[in-house]
Amino acid sequence: MFLEGKRALVTGSTSGIGLAIARALHGEGAEIVLNGFGEENEIAKLCEELGASHSGADLTKVDQVEDMMAEAGGIDILVNNAGTQHVAPVEEFPVDKWDLIIALNLSSAFHTARLAVPHMKERGWGRIINTASAHSLTASPFKSAYVAAKHGIAGLTKTLALELAEHGITANCISPGYVWTPLVENQIPDTMKARGMSRDEVIDKVLLAKQPTKKFVQPEDVGAMAVFLCRDEAQNVNGANWSIDGGWTAE
Repeated sequence: MFLEGKRALVTGSTSGIGLAIARALHGEGAEIVLNGFGEENEIAKLCEELGASHSGADLTKVDQVEDMMAEAGGIDILVNNAGTQHVAPVEEFPVDKWDLIIALNLSSAFHTARLAVPHMKERGWGRIINTASAHSLTASPFKSAYVAAKHGIAGLTKTLALELAEHGITANCISPGYVWTPLVENQIPDTMKARGMSRDEVIDKVLLAKQPTKKFVQPEDVGAMAVFLCRDEAQNVNGANWSIDGGWTAE
């Protein structure tokens, strides 16, 4: 297990993609720090399964991010995965939803990175992995905040890669297409309203229509990519945006 002795913080890791990444890193020996919301009993079970600690920090609050990072100790692998979504026409897009999405999907990654980097520099090794999205490379209607945030994550990743390249630290992002997670499932009703479609029509004509394979990406696919990016063989993979979208962005 090549990640023994490494501590990994995965934000938004109590379900979905983040949990799959945490499990994959744990499988290679990493010490895991979970972050996210959920039922107390379920989180306790996850901590027991992974031998992990947990922070319930609200990543839209800078002081809570700072407390989480201080409590976690030195982080060798930082996975910025936490995110949320809202679907609405731009003229109807709630300002509070815009602020929330930018804070959670983009600004929190800046704050965790700035606090993790000093330890990584000290050790001469680090991995920063940002969960972006196919929407970091292309756009869809009614998702102004999400698309803006994910394009921002791609840019932040490139900047970190350039700044940290001489310190044994890499920064990359993974851009999944539609993954069947609570985040995707929860946006279906808003999309139904925005487009005047049924649930089945949203799945077939909006979600899977984008992916040539006509299949949802599996969370475990993203976890496997995260593990690869932590390997020594990936030490020169830096500033890249890895698409896992069934060919969506190949068009």
